[in-house]
Amino acid sequence: MSVPYETAACEPPDSSDSPEEHLARLLGRALNSFELPDETIRRLDCALAHDGSLHSAHHSAGLHRETYRHTWLLADGAALTLWELVHNTVPGSEPQHEVYVDEEELRTATARLPLPPEAPDFELPVTAPAFTLPAVRQVYVPDDSPDHARRLLRRAENEDRPDAETAALLSTACAHRITQAFGRPSRAGRAALCFSLYEHAFLLSDGGEVSLWEVEHTVTPDGRHMCEVYASEDAARRAMERRAAQGRRTPERGPGPA
Repeated sequence: MSVPYETAACEPPDSSDSPEEHLARLLGRALNSFELPDETIRRLDCALAHDGSLHSAHHSAGLHRETYRHTWLLADGAALTLWELVHNTVPGSEPQHEVYVDEEELRTATARLPLPPEAPDFELPVTAPAFTLPAVRQVYVPDDSPDHARRLLRRAENEDRPDAETAALLSTACAHRITQAFGRPSRAGRAALCFSLYEHAFLLSDGGEVSLWEVEHTVTPDGRHMCEVYASEDAARRAMERRAAQGRRTPERGPGPA
């Protein structure tokens, strides 16, 4: 495809920025960014896509704490996560930002914050601004959904795309929604690769729900956009990692004839 889908209205601010810009903004606001290992920063220099989401939050007596998970897809096919802690030290004070490379460091930093001992469990997410999507993700659009499913499966070029049984099931769809699940297409590194991931969720006539996961990328001989469709998010993300590794092994195309 040559034109990406429109993203949800509650998408995080500046989500069209490149992975490098997301990283620069995170490091610029974090008070302890200088403590991050140099190797981590070097690996993030070749990021292909960025995804940010709220992990947990707690608000009590004017004090607040939120944690965010920032994940980057790297050019070698791996994924790297940084954890951001946002909190205030006294009621009404400006929020402070900290960044950590693993959850254990994040837990240690969170434990020292002046929050009541009855704070909710760390893993329990609550509604908060910025990266929250549940309200929008539940909205389905009744817009010839069976035809949308047919067109999606028809343009999929991967051999392991969903089978005829899935196609038959989706012929009963009465509504659908499209959600961008991992970044927007963006160019990064010498390979100049583009990646994006979309969830196509279908509401069936019997009330059931089925999702297809579309990977759009440019790991092709001529750099064109290629569409692959998978039946699960895990399968789609594994495909992204494989394609990223493949793109890193492929020599960069030189300039064409003058």
